[in-house]
Amino acid sequence: MSAENAPASAMQGIDVNETLEWVQANGLEFGLNVVAALAIFVIGRIIIRFIVAGIRRAMRRSEVEATLESFVCNLVRMALLVVVVIMAIGQLGVETTSFIAIFGAAGLAVGLALQGSLSNFAAGVLIVLFRPYKIGDYIEAAGVAGTVEHVQILTTILKTPDNKQVIVPNGQVMGSIITNYSANDTRRVDLTIGVSYSDDLDKVQRTLEDLVAADDRILKEPACTIAVQALADNSVNFVCRPWVKTSDYWAVYFDLTKAIKQRFDADDISFPFPQRDVHLHTVAD
Repeated sequence: MSAENAPASAMQGIDVNETLEWVQANGLEFGLNVVAALAIFVIGRIIIRFIVAGIRRAMRRSEVEATLESFVCNLVRMALLVVVVIMAIGQLGVETTSFIAIFGAAGLAVGLALQGSLSNFAAGVLIVLFRPYKIGDYIEAAGVAGTVEHVQILTTILKTPDNKQVIVPNGQVMGSIITNYSANDTRRVDLTIGVSYSDDLDKVQRTLEDLVAADDRILKEPACTIAVQALADNSVNFVCRPWVKTSDYWAVYFDLTKAIKQRFDADDISFPFPQRDVHLHTVAD
């Protein structure tokens, strides 16, 4: 075939009129779909920005950890962006069922692979929402006790009284009993003091009342409870239960224990120790 006849031969397989008619019939609709898809994408991103900003403000008002705040905001942004992209693609006439199936399968695979981590993340979200403790609180949970230093995405970091760092998964924290010693402004110091059966019980009670009244850190209300608790095997047990500010708990506990020992020694009040009477019987041959 000659070069002159090539273009003519190529045009024989194309119906120009049909092509023009298709462009005229569908071009406007396709263009409108493209514009609508772009509008969905642009407006969707603006809405996402407002939603993420609102979540960020709410978390900052709740004094959420910066790390957790950033993670949650990024997670919400990505999830909403995927939804917007799928909506825009669907507006172009592309079948989105396959995309949704792919995302669903990927999410299932990731969820199975990171099941423990997702559990810890969900527990971290619950900690943020219900706030059973906050940074600076002294808590006991998951078999350990310490001061909360950080509440992270997956873990809570505690500092023990002997300055050890303990990292506890959030799932274990929320799955256990949480004791927050710093939740209230006041705490009760519980002391049990044993005295001899030969001691004057009224004198013991007056001595304990004097020691409690002399300590300015002990609150007047609620009133301190001083009473005989039990007649034990080797001692008469008194309870001394003063109320103090939470920040003064251990200082009062240690100081009052020392003061009781010194005052009892000065007043000849004895601290009994376990005793046993042994009786010997002589048996004749």
